Amino acid sequence: MGFRAQFSAFILWQGPASCQLPHEKFPGTLSSKGATVNIPLSIAMASNPRTWPIFDGKVKPDGIALIPSPVHPSELFWRQLRFADFDVSEMSFSSLLMARSKGDDRWVGLPIFTTRKFFHAGILVRRDSGIEQPGDLKGRRVGVPEYQQTAALWTRGVLEHEFGVAPKDMQFWMERTPTHSHRGAIGFTPPPGVAIHQIPPEKNIGSMMLSGELEATIHYIVDPNLVDRSTADLWNHPAVKPLFPDPVAEGIRYYRKTGIFPINHGMAIRKEILEKHPWVVLNLYKAFERANEIANRERLEHAEYHFAAGLLSGEAREALRAPLVRLGIKANRKVLETAARYSQEQGLTPRLVALDEVFAASAMEQ
Repeated sequence: MGFRAQFSAFILWQGPASCQLPHEKFPGTLSSKGATVNIPLSIAMASNPRTWPIFDGKVKPDGIALIPSPVHPSELFWRQLRFADFDVSEMSFSSLLMARSKGDDRWVGLPIFTTRKFFHAGILVRRDSGIEQPGDLKGRRVGVPEYQQTAALWTRGVLEHEFGVAPKDMQFWMERTPTHSHRGAIGFTPPPGVAIHQIPPEKNIGSMMLSGELEATIHYIVDPNLVDRSTADLWNHPAVKPLFPDPVAEGIRYYRKTGIFPINHGMAIRKEILEKHPWVVLNLYKAFERANEIANRERLEHAEYHFAAGLLSGEAREALRAPLVRLGIKANRKVLETAARYSQEQGLTPRLVALDEVFAASAMEQ
């Protein structure tokens, strides 16, 4: 049975507590003179159409033997920032910016981006809260899984720049505990004027939304993992509604106005590996480019049935040919620099972090 049949794109199992593998005497690696040696690297990331070809082995990076683990991003970033479990991993762009600004250079970014979302369009509010538009969030109690997570960074940035609601205008309640959070792993303290309260361990965002203790929530997560605790289905609960009556329309509005489709995660590699084997950067990049090409091709192949049946217009068919999820710095510079600017504005980083401080030098021209 192939990978896709075994694993959900949303509910993921975790790998062993540490998947850093010895790079010497790896079983199955050819070591005789003149033979090709594939360097074993553990890699952890979420499952989605752009990573499936890596997980199922359809795409293999040249010179590298990947040992993949599908791990939920919430848990993965905590494990990487706290324990450095894996050689290569998906990584929160916000946390990577913060780590670099603090002088933590254990990780070097790779411009491999497999997920995007209009996070602000997903804000949920209680129906009885009186919150009918973004401006109504001022002074309200707002839940967030992790204050520094990139999804929350984007949401706060859009609220401030599009709707005039600054982070200091809201009261934040964070679900993840100090021992199991990116904040605890990286040593983040709130900037002056921003209130971040800790949700008690016996409660969570979902329960506090239903009890009325919270009036809104940003980036609500219920997928099972080691750091998130909520389980209630707020999306279908009668007491809860989206802040934006038509979240899709709001995402379209924002995209048409700004040209930005927010990126939340990139990839990162251990600095010591890059220093010993600098060539792995572009070999990994090329592998993920091939995986992305497969995802794009398969998307078009699936859509052909709808076109043939008259369920998809020729115009829509052509629109599907335009790739929205692209790798590299060149295609994503505006998005990445906007996130870096938001990070400085919101006090997550003490200064504006340049992209060449975050990403591998050899990948900056991609």
